Amino acid sequence: MNTRILYCRLPCNPIFPIGVVYLSDHVHKQFPDVEQRIFDVGAVPPLDYGSALDAAIDQFQPNLLVYSWRDIQIYAPVGGRGGNPLQNSFEVFYDRNPLKKLRGALGGARMLTSHYTELWRNMSLIKRGLKRAKKYHPTAKLVVGGGAVSVFYEQLAKSLPKGAIVSIGEGEALLEKIIRVEDLSSERCYIVGDAPRKGLVHEPPTPIEKTACNYNYIETIWPEFSYYLQDRDFYVGVQTKRGCPHNCCYCVYTVIEGKQVRINPADEVVAEMRQLYDRGIRNFWFTDAQFIPARRYIDDAIELLQKIVASGMEDIKWAAYIRADNLTPELCELMVKTGMNYFEIGITSGSQELVRKMRMGYNLRTVLQNCRDLKAAGFEDMVSINYSFNVIDERFETIRQTIAYHREMEKIFGADKVEPAIFFIGLQPHTHLEEYAFKNDVIKPGYNPMSHMPWVAKKLLWNPEPLGSFFGEVCLQAFRDNPNDFGREVMNILEARLGKSELEAALTAPVEVKQLTKV
Repeated sequence: MNTRILYCRLPCNPIFPIGVVYLSDHVHKQFPDVEQRIFDVGAVPPLDYGSALDAAIDQFQPNLLVYSWRDIQIYAPVGGRGGNPLQNSFEVFYDRNPLKKLRGALGGARMLTSHYTELWRNMSLIKRGLKRAKKYHPTAKLVVGGGAVSVFYEQLAKSLPKGAIVSIGEGEALLEKIIRVEDLSSERCYIVGDAPRKGLVHEPPTPIEKTACNYNYIETIWPEFSYYLQDRDFYVGVQTKRGCPHNCCYCVYTVIEGKQVRINPADEVVAEMRQLYDRGIRNFWFTDAQFIPARRYIDDAIELLQKIVASGMEDIKWAAYIRADNLTPELCELMVKTGMNYFEIGITSGSQELVRKMRMGYNLRTVLQNCRDLKAAGFEDMVSINYSFNVIDERFETIRQTIAYHREMEKIFGADKVEPAIFFIGLQPHTHLEEYAFKNDVIKPGYNPMSHMPWVAKKLLWNPEPLGSFFGEVCLQAFRDNPNDFGREVMNILEARLGKSELEAALTAPVEVKQLTKV
């Protein structure tokens, strides 16, 4: 029987569905005779999700359904999908005004309802699709993957249909084996009904040689493609590499994508961008975990940007997550020349001591100097700096250091160009922070990381005492005083209350020398 694959991308935030696009492109290159179609559920009105899915299956009659599920956990800094989880939770936990507590509880209840309704809806769409497909092919198979599945694969097994194949991380090699009807036991997956292997998510992905996505083909299998071409301000994803070599304590990217960085050839990346450019796209988001993950990849970034210059795509804009400690003057000039108009730095703290304790691998002094080089190269656009207060060993002095560091970044780029994004980390499985929480009795093994019940949420939205109440009070004041510029307001309140340290204190972290004892 010829394989007929229907990719169903479940609703999520409006982000270009690069996962199913790359998967279907890879399958087409390996198996040109396999028939495929992409159905983006999020591109249809919510009331039509079920009927639109039925129609897609009736029309295409797939014997292999591949669902992509990107979002589950709603812990976000500000403006989550169902509301503002930070404000709601902080009003409940920290506000002294009973009416504000009630408002937070009502907002939290709405978000809780929205969250569990979304879980139920997505599970229903998965089961509905499989049941519908089996009308045409009784042996139809089901694969469920995507970012959310890769993080919560153990919990989701309880709700997915028995026999479903749960994919962790990248799915290209897995789909190849399914199409060839080969044994799946060595792939990063498990079959619902069987227990997943211990440590499955930590297994390295199969290296795949990535070539330019063939958008001429993608257009023929994806009727909703034009949906993402209508808004000229929309950023379309392009991947330049996979993997992240770092060990940041709260991050799950390095687990899912693997620690081995795999570079996509620059010519292939540019060829992919050119196809989108010719369709009117001018804004690109490089979807890598980090655009320049380490210094050894600086030459690869330079090569890519030089080839973008040579391509003649002069009017593009692009953005990315960037480890600014890996910039060089040459890279800075190329970034400005090729149109970088926004980037994010995830330093998490402006205290070198805490950066070290969180295993971030950043040298904050180097970041500052490289940002000065970027400004000297002519960068005049926005930079977002992610701060996650109250992680490991936060205290008033490290807060003062973060304020000093942030003010220095404002001096470099201009206060109006530096946006502090205030995060309280959502604790996730398979991270060092989870291990830290186990060892310090914050949570206990066997907890449900998908739970949003208040007694669990207070632990998973990481803001422990003794500073938890202090940050709760500060954030609530910022929401009251300036909700439209929350991050800057938090920084202003913190400085007004605590002052700031000398910059040098933020940049200095004495190495703790542990005394060795002879046995």
